Amino acid sequence: MPHDDPDHPHSLLPPEPALRVKALETILTRKGLVDPAALEEIIDTYQNRIGPKNGAQVVAKAWADPAFRAQLMEDATAAVTALGFYGRQGEHIVAVENTAEQHNLVVCTLCSCYPWPLLGIPPAWYKSDAYRARAVREPRKVLADFGVTLPDGTAVRVWDSTAEVRYLVIPMRPKGTEGLSEEALTALVSRDSMIGTALAAEPAP
Repeated sequence: MPHDDPDHPHSLLPPEPALRVKALETILTRKGLVDPAALEEIIDTYQNRIGPKNGAQVVAKAWADPAFRAQLMEDATAAVTALGFYGRQGEHIVAVENTAEQHNLVVCTLCSCYPWPLLGIPPAWYKSDAYRARAVREPRKVLADFGVTLPDGTAVRVWDSTAEVRYLVIPMRPKGTEGLSEEALTALVSRDSMIGTALAAEPAP
């Protein structure tokens, strides 16, 4: 695997994600490969204007529209592209659906591959060594750390994102939401629920 290669660029960076980002930014700026102003614009776009809003819209539409859900599960890349959600770090998307029988959890064990066009910038904990190691080794304990306790009969499947494939978790639709609009459903979907470290929120009583 390229990430196991000691000569791979990732191996030359500090282990702390924030320091890694800063080191890369400094190196690329000094080499004239990155315009700091352009970089700030990109960060603002993904952190503040996109965030997880796009992904939440996809999930809400899948809950409300059976035809779209079928398309999403068959070819998520085409389905989200048709909604205008595409771009770098989102070229190949696979949707995995939570059910009573299986809960899905996404990790990138080798770096921090993540579907930016759908979820925005990955959170610091997603990029941390601890999460990347423990999510595979003890996923139920990781979920418990996030406040998610699953029934004993629910299996946990861990999906390892790569440079080729990113995953989008479709959380289970909360009960009592049958009459809600897609806009209202969107508000129940969090970034963490689309990674698998949370459940969709319950509707207000």
